[in-house]
Formats: sequence, structure tokens, C-alpha cells
Amino acid sequence: MNIHAPISSPLPDVFVSAARDLLGPKGWIKDAEALEAAAKPWRGGYRGTTPAIARPASTEETAALVKLCLQHGVAICPQGGNTGLVDAGTPHGEISVAMTRMQAVRDVDGFNNSMTIEAGATLVKAQETAAEAGRLFPLSLGSEGTATLGGLISTNAGGVAVLRYGMMRDLLLGLEVVLPSGEVWDGLSGLRKNNTGYDLKHLFAGAEGTLGLITAATFKLFPKVQTATAWVVCDGAEDVIALLAKVREHAGDTVTSFEMIPANAVDMVRADIPDIRDPLPHAAEWRVLCEVSLTREEMARSVLEEALADAFEAGLAQDAVIAENLSQAGDFWRIRESIPLSKRAYGTSVNHDVSVPVSRIPGFLKASAAAVAEVDPEAEIVAFGHVGDGNLHYAACAPESGGESSHLQAKADEVTAAVHAATLAYGGSISAEHGVGRLKRDELEEIRSPAATATMKAIKRALDPNNLFNPGRVISFD
Repeated sequence: MNIHAPISSPLPDVFVSAARDLLGPKGWIKDAEALEAAAKPWRGGYRGTTPAIARPASTEETAALVKLCLQHGVAICPQGGNTGLVDAGTPHGEISVAMTRMQAVRDVDGFNNSMTIEAGATLVKAQETAAEAGRLFPLSLGSEGTATLGGLISTNAGGVAVLRYGMMRDLLLGLEVVLPSGEVWDGLSGLRKNNTGYDLKHLFAGAEGTLGLITAATFKLFPKVQTATAWVVCDGAEDVIALLAKVREHAGDTVTSFEMIPANAVDMVRADIPDIRDPLPHAAEWRVLCEVSLTREEMARSVLEEALADAFEAGLAQDAVIAENLSQAGDFWRIRESIPLSKRAYGTSVNHDVSVPVSRIPGFLKASAAAVAEVDPEAEIVAFGHVGDGNLHYAACAPESGGESSHLQAKADEVTAAVHAATLAYGGSISAEHGVGRLKRDELEEIRSPAATATMKAIKRALDPNNLFNPGRVISFD
């Protein structure tokens, strides 16, 4: 199957006229430059196509647009900040529907620790809104200035604080969704206990726009915290995993982030960004970026110092430094957040988003590296990520040669097959936090249990019998 083939016919003139009248000049976009931007993923790699961009300004307009699409058989591709990585939000013939005109903060309840905000707002806006109320919205990731809340919910985004706060599903209290019928489900609730039937919000979180258009959400907020951040040097992956356990012995669930970074990734970032320096140059193979968060900074620092002292005594850490201020902590995080783009500057990278049980990470790293070496002995492995929840961003890399892409590109499918086979052998998932989209749909249908696939298809058919909502993503329609 060609997963990048267009799937929609030209738009009926009567539909275009009605959509333009409904949404107005700011809400119905035909500008060629805007269409090209919407059809081009932020990292490139493939291109889509869209005949128009729809930007409704309210839930009512969104519902009316969906009814219009249903009436004329027009397919919809919801798009947030266009920061996705699995070809879920790139249109391939559908109209692109963006919620970027819907960014209002509807409510902030400090005593209930909740916030209701519209789906087109960016993650940064949600963080800033919570901070203004003296609260914390803990989701954080590299694209937070661009990624929208609707897109993050649709992909069940993870980020760097999953270890303590969970993924996007765990942060949701309620949703407002326009269903494929054009009906509006108002499930915006600040309740934490509400056993009144199926928990529908979790159905739409992670559905990648295939079951409805999210227009607003109610999120959990948390008390503000102060953070202590450490950069630690470890010899082996086994030591990294043992270090995590050691820090949690001291800090419990106040360990907010625990990122695993190979030394070659630090070298790659330094080569790409000259003003970045290695905080602790060392011949050891691994670095750990660890954060502990408590209500007072001195408490967080004390707990982290005690944990690292214990780790040194146990031989788990070879060197370590705790950031003296926010600026130094930011320098540590800049290294971590620069790895994805520095891989692109390095040359060819065949990328994967996988997870395995934390205890099995060392074995997986050895087995997967050996499997990739059988396909391409020259490939360099760059595996980094959220080791606290078992999620690794795993890349096989090779430098450009003479301005041409490396030999690795021709073997990309074989490399992916090797990495995924190792992931499954170690009890893992080939889609940890980036989603399914079109990129992983068919592969997952082959390895997912038949009962799970049948149930997902039944839900899709029941809610979207005309297959107009992000068709071809997540699950096939037959």
C-alpha cells in the first residue's frame, strides 16, 4: 500500500461556497503558501497535499463545519502545531482543520487545581496560565512553543516529566469534542471522581483525530515546585538503571525527570552547536540528566546530594555536578533537547520511538545494536530518552559523504525491522509516545492482538461510519 497517496476528490463547489460563508476569510484559507506549509511536516521526509485549510473560531463553527463535511463527503485531517512524527497530522488530500483561532482560557480554578483551555492554545500558553495562577502544568517537551493542546491530547503526548506526572491522559479531567456526526460532547469536568459509565475522554486521547475534533480540555494542575538538576556520568547502561533506583530510594516520586544520554550524542551536539560545552568531559559511555522537585529548592538539592553520594559509594556514578542555578540547569537541558536536530545535521538518521520495561533497557540496547550491526556495520547508534519510563528515542546514524546521503538510507527498512524485532523480543512497544499515524499503522496491525484490532475498528466504524475523520491513520477501515 502507498501510504502517501491522496485520498480525497476535488472539493465540490457548493461545499467550498458554504464553508467560506461559514468560516469567513480568516477561517477558510486557500493561500498557496499556507497550503504548502500545512502539507509539509516540520521534519520533512515526505509531503502531503490539501485543497484548503479550515480554521473555525468556536465550538459551534466547528460543529457546523463537520456537518457540512458529512453532507458533502469531505474528509478532514486535524492538524495542531504540525510537530508530529508519524504522518498523522499531515493532510493527504483531506482539508486541513486547525484550531489555532480557538485559544481562550475558559476557566482556572486554583482550589480545584484545574484549568479549562481551548485546543488551539500552545503548550507554553497552558504552562504560563498555570504559573500565573500559582500552579504547575507539568507537561514539557521540545516543541512546546509550537505544539497545540489538541494535538498533544490526540497523540497522548509524553515529554520529560512522565516519570512523576504521567502522560497527557493522566493530566486530563475532561474534554469537549465535536463528533463525526457534528454533535458536541461536552465532557468538560473538573471532577476527579465520576464513575458514570465509560470514561470517554480517554477514548479520544491518543486517537489522533480519527474519532472526533477536540475543541477544549480541562486539565489537572499541581502545586508549584522547586527543582534540583544534576548531570551524572555513568559507565554502563546497567549503572544508569541502578542509579535511577538509587535516586528513587532517596527521593521517591519527587524524581521528575531521568534522561539517559550517550556520550556520542553529546559529541554530536557539540559539533553541531559550537557554543555548547560538555559539563563533565569523561571517557564513560553514558550521561544522566536527573531532576528532583520539591516545594523548596534547598530540600530538593539536599535529597539529590544524598542520593548521588550513595550512588558514588555504590560505584554507580563516575562523576556528577548539580546545577547551581536555573541558567546552568538550562544548559544541561539544551544538550538534551538539541539531540534530535543535531542528528539531522550529522547526516542520515533512521529514527525510532520505542519503549521497553526499564529493567530490560541494558539488554535491549545490546541486542538491538548487534541486530543493526548485522544490517549495516558502519551505523552508529544514538539511543537517548526518558529512561525513567522506559521510552528511548533510538536512531541508527551515518554521516553524509560528499554531500550525498549515506549508504544507511538504502537500508532504512531493514534497520527499522531489526530495531522493532529487538523491541518486541524485550517486551516493548514500537510506538511509545509519538503515535501511530500512517507510518506505523500496518505494522502495528500485524503485531497487535486480533481482538484489540477488531475492537478499535468497531469503535471507528461506530463513531465515524463514513471514514471522514483522519482516514488511514491509526487503524485501517474495512
